[in-house]
Amino acid sequence: MKQLNVGIIGATGMVGQRFALLLHNHPWFRVTVLAASARSAGKRYGDLMETRWLLDEPCPESLKPLVVLDAAADLEKVAGLADFVFCAVDMPKADIRALEEAYAKAECPVISNNSAHRGTPDVPMIIPELNPGHAEVIPAQRKRLGTKRGFVTVKSNCSLQSYVPALFPLAGVQDVLVCTYQAISGAGKTFATWPEIADNVIPFIGGEEEKSEQEPLKIGGTVADGQIIPAAAPRYTAQCLRVPVSDGHMAAVFVRFAPGQKPSKEEILKTWRTFSGEPQTLALPSAPKQFLRYFAEDHLPQTKLQRDLEGGMAVSVGRLREDTQYDYKFVCLSHNTLRGAAGGAVLMAELLCAKGYIDAEH
Repeated sequence: MKQLNVGIIGATGMVGQRFALLLHNHPWFRVTVLAASARSAGKRYGDLMETRWLLDEPCPESLKPLVVLDAAADLEKVAGLADFVFCAVDMPKADIRALEEAYAKAECPVISNNSAHRGTPDVPMIIPELNPGHAEVIPAQRKRLGTKRGFVTVKSNCSLQSYVPALFPLAGVQDVLVCTYQAISGAGKTFATWPEIADNVIPFIGGEEEKSEQEPLKIGGTVADGQIIPAAAPRYTAQCLRVPVSDGHMAAVFVRFAPGQKPSKEEILKTWRTFSGEPQTLALPSAPKQFLRYFAEDHLPQTKLQRDLEGGMAVSVGRLREDTQYDYKFVCLSHNTLRGAAGGAVLMAELLCAKGYIDAEH
């Protein structure tokens, strides 16, 4: 595939930094423009990152000379330098929705890491292995926006990408109870910037429980009449806790099946072992070879041991067993800033390119 020029909007934040690392030397994508708030505009990326870089891997040398543009004021210039953009900005939701649609109307597709458009009926929220067919709503969105190339797609909440993939291929799921234990990088923090999280657990993350209960229904929905109709089932209830872990969201999952549809443990394990999606079929650059990896050992998966599995793009599952109130319970783990955030968005972009929704004719 011919390399496409891409931009990162919100390049100075933690997820923007993840995008910078993932896109450095990417076989399909080449970063040609960086944008952020007006406070960062006009400065070299390398100069800004001297005090702001939060990740263990160093800032890519190739990006350091790029002068950061103003994501809003320089919109036309950013759109002109990129075939599409990744967006990970920290702004009020109404402002994010307006900014992303403005890029789309400038005929620059947007792959968004933000939550602002997740509830928009004609904006697909794609986990590439689960619901790639939701991209079929893009022509309807383009019609609404009056665009030929431009559109907005979003990734889902980072925490549910640890457990929804394990539930998605199971037939007959009726009720799901999930408790998530979420890393501090999900809040854009490190232990250095958030010392009060050490030796502490915070039993509330604003908006996370609502997202965890509602977004899976859109992911499992259907495309009809130019919009995505959310599924009616399964029913989700969630509690979300912030725990003193740098990276990696874990979930404790309890699942009940519809009457007469409870599978055996062996059937569930076989489903997980054999499940794959279009990213694997298409051999996309960021796709894990084994999307769901089950660990039979009682003490696995562990955050420090499994979060980086297959470059942080695989989902680890373990401790499947029958429950006294639900049918089964198990645990899941995924890397929240890779599979859950920037990595999942890059994989989505690869999928949309492979399916012809993004091209270089800009």
